[in-house]
Amino acid sequence: VQLQASGGGSVQAGASLRLSCHVSGGTISTYDMAWFRQAPGKERIIVASMNRSGTGIYYAFYAKGRFTISRDNAKNTVHLQMNRLEPEDTAVYYCAATSTSLTNPNGNYDYWGQGTLVTVSS
Repeated sequence: VQLQASGGGSVQAGASLRLSCHVSGGTISTYDMAWFRQAPGKERIIVASMNRSGTGIYYAFYAKGRFTISRDNAKNTVHLQMNRLEPEDTAVYYCAATSTSLTNPNGNYDYWGQGTLVTVSS
């Protein structure tokens, strides 16, 4: 299973970006999916997650109201729509997948993408 993240870039504060994570070698309808991010010099932390049925969605407190996770099963792709970006959102964003049904969105993920860099300037 391979995850390919894309959509990062350099934007001004207040702008929007849409990240995409295409999964190959597996079907996303059988995975719980998540987005994480790692800012320079900091640990990787969760941004948002969605269970395989799409009924369970989690957002970190800083993402609530600004970010939206979604999945397109037909395209085997998960998206992260990010609005009203702030300089504090600058990080490498990673998508992750697990075949285990997680009760904790911070649980162990089996597969990781390579990351896509988001830079937000003030």
